[in-house]
Amino acid sequence: MGLTKQYLRYVSSAVFGVIGSQKANIAYVTLRGGEKGRYVAVAACEHVFIWDVRKAEKVLILQGQKHEVTFLCPSPDGVHIAVGYEDGAVRIFSLLNGESTVSFNGHKSAVTVINYDALGARLVTGSKDTDVIVWDVINECGLYRLKGHKDVITQALFLKKKNLLVTSSKDSFVKWWDLDTQHCFKTMVGHRSEVWGMLLLNQEDRLLTGSADSELRAWNISYLEEGKADGEPRVKKEKTLLEDDEDEDEEVDESPEERILSCKKFGSILREARDRVVSLTADNKARVIACHVSNETSPGSIKLSRIHDKMSAEEPVVERMLKDEIIRLTNIKASAKIRWVDCLSCAGGELKVALLLQNNTIETYSLRTLNNTPTANKTARLTLGGHRTDVRTLAFSSDNLAVLSASGDTVKVWNRSTLQVIRTMACEYALCSLFVPGDRQIILGTKSGKLQIFELASGSLLETVDAHDGAVWSLCLAPDQRGIVTGSADKTVKFWEFELIKDQGTWSIQEMFCDIVDSTLIATGSADRNVKIWGLDFGDCHRSMFAHDDSVMFLQFVPKTHLFFTAGKDKKIKQWDADKFEHIQTLEGHHREVWCLTISPSGDYIVSSGHDKSLRLWERTREPIILEEEREMEREAEVEESMAKGDVPVVPGETQGEAAPAGKKTVETVKAAERIMEVLELYREETRKMEEHKYACEKAGKELPPPQSNPILVAFGNVSTSSPCLFIKIHSVCFFLVCLPACVVILSELEVSLLVLPFPYIPELLTLFNSYIQQGLEVELVCRCLFFLVSNIQWSPLQFLQREIESKEDVMFFADATGRLDEKKKKKRKRERAVLTIA
Repeated sequence: MGLTKQYLRYVSSAVFGVIGSQKANIAYVTLRGGEKGRYVAVAACEHVFIWDVRKAEKVLILQGQKHEVTFLCPSPDGVHIAVGYEDGAVRIFSLLNGESTVSFNGHKSAVTVINYDALGARLVTGSKDTDVIVWDVINECGLYRLKGHKDVITQALFLKKKNLLVTSSKDSFVKWWDLDTQHCFKTMVGHRSEVWGMLLLNQEDRLLTGSADSELRAWNISYLEEGKADGEPRVKKEKTLLEDDEDEDEEVDESPEERILSCKKFGSILREARDRVVSLTADNKARVIACHVSNETSPGSIKLSRIHDKMSAEEPVVERMLKDEIIRLTNIKASAKIRWVDCLSCAGGELKVALLLQNNTIETYSLRTLNNTPTANKTARLTLGGHRTDVRTLAFSSDNLAVLSASGDTVKVWNRSTLQVIRTMACEYALCSLFVPGDRQIILGTKSGKLQIFELASGSLLETVDAHDGAVWSLCLAPDQRGIVTGSADKTVKFWEFELIKDQGTWSIQEMFCDIVDSTLIATGSADRNVKIWGLDFGDCHRSMFAHDDSVMFLQFVPKTHLFFTAGKDKKIKQWDADKFEHIQTLEGHHREVWCLTISPSGDYIVSSGHDKSLRLWERTREPIILEEEREMEREAEVEESMAKGDVPVVPGETQGEAAPAGKKTVETVKAAERIMEVLELYREETRKMEEHKYACEKAGKELPPPQSNPILVAFGNVSTSSPCLFIKIHSVCFFLVCLPACVVILSELEVSLLVLPFPYIPELLTLFNSYIQQGLEVELVCRCLFFLVSNIQWSPLQFLQREIESKEDVMFFADATGRLDEKKKKKRKRERAVLTIA
């Protein structure tokens, strides 16, 4: 079907009702040199909200795109914040203007941890895909991917003293990585269950880990390159008569662990709670520890401990040393279950603590750590802008300006234009709702079977009616708008009429009976995932359509049309044509089950609610929908999703090591590679024409008119193929050979795009690079591309060239030759030692 004028596109207009999503952590940030501890950053579905906790106002929104935010990490200088997403992407935003400056794409699933190094030049990320990736923030590229863990990464920390990295995972292991060699030199196996939290204390001489048991383990870190191991000087082994110099070198060789550091258990702290550790957090000075514990039976609490100066290493009683070093300060009990916590030390020994609660609330506390018995005082609580439980019913006013949302404990009325709360009222668990004609009162159907009537002007409850013996699931106006119809879990349908009580000036309702509404179609949705369209003339089912991948939770017609929308547990909202039995459009945005939606009387707006605590406003545009394009977009989205989940193929005969390239193949990198191929083909064509012209001139003995240039080159001012400007002008955002700020593309995609190139284009690209270097054009960036291709030869198409050169020239690459020489030496030593033993 082609262009259809009656189908207009709905697009996402706003997200509101969210204080902070529980999927990502909470973090203190600084805005424009403002007061420390005044601003906190939290995830709000795919966006990041910066809240001023003093004024309870939203001061900045970091706009996301599609996927949910899963982790936040401010930079050491406080100017930027790194944001991880559900799809594995990482974006770095500026806190000055809220714009995204850098983007990394390397993980195959949700980012679970992000940390900067001390200088803010490198970034480490961990994910559910069990990989750890180190990124170069300055050059906007990936350095390497570290493989070794077998489960979700829970923490990754840089060390300031050494170029080392320590990571923890749900596989119960803690791994130490040498970043100079991208090698795991030590694996700690002392935990019996998942490691959920990890901290470096005492100038990185102590490691604290928390797991699913009731024990916090402390580990002592000794850096052995300083000349001692375990407090004892190293002793050189004496040479015997049967050992030559090579044997001596082999005997004194140390393992990487022994050359770098020693990490041994120092002691443990028994926690009062038996539930697992959710996270271990320290303040910015690493002087106060916050231990967040999961507790399913009572409101959440945070245990705070203070770090004293390091005790003497000669103290004989280890347990007492640890107890003296880590002293419990106090417990902070929140009003609801705690999801995330962050701490910040301020001047005068003041500690500020921010808590993100499970019920869509933020609480902040303050205490003096220098006091002997510090008491935490609540300083702020952000609740006004959102529901504390899921919204299960929505309704529009007759003028399209007000939106009603009701949850398990409150009903709120919003201004659709400003998205601000007009009125908040306490109610019972509401399942359905509507505005009374005139928009001065609202009616709620509750889970207990009651009808509640509220006055909007005063916000008061006017009347409560015991309507049904079961939950009231549906509520709608009668055709004459003088009554309502209710449907309940007690298997009854009741008709009610409005009555104005003059002496009180309020509305009341009483039970009535009226005729059934005359219409032509009924649409029903069910937990069987299907939508059925019925005709009222014969009561037959016109069509049954598979609508959602999970239960259909809500269905509503657009007023005065045969178009309707459905909402499902598959996180999607879909639009349908009941006359043509056709799917029109899919609205994606919610990150959890969609419970309900409401359509404005004009049909221009839709508001939906989901299990992610968000309310979403959708607006009808004037853009017509072309159904073929919609289907094509859906197919591309499926291809992109499958590509993101796909593993990089291993070259036959090779195995994956601990280190691998940081980036991953995506639709963007494939398109970027296609752009390179287009430019190279154009370069090839123009070069061939110039060579033919040169040959014709030599044959004729005179200068002939130049050949006609490609129309693309003519359109951009006869750009020469020998200049990088060719790439810049043909593609307004060319992703390589570019230094102009207006043309710079995400450099983190550079390497993966080069590796995606088919092999026949590689030699031509290298030839082009050679000509640029000889002309002195973009030397730095060209050398970067060349270095990447050569250094990653085992992953790139250049491995074919390596084999060809080795077979034709009878040579071996230096790295391979060195490795094989070392293996031969070791085998030789073993044979010599065996011969001496027999003799």
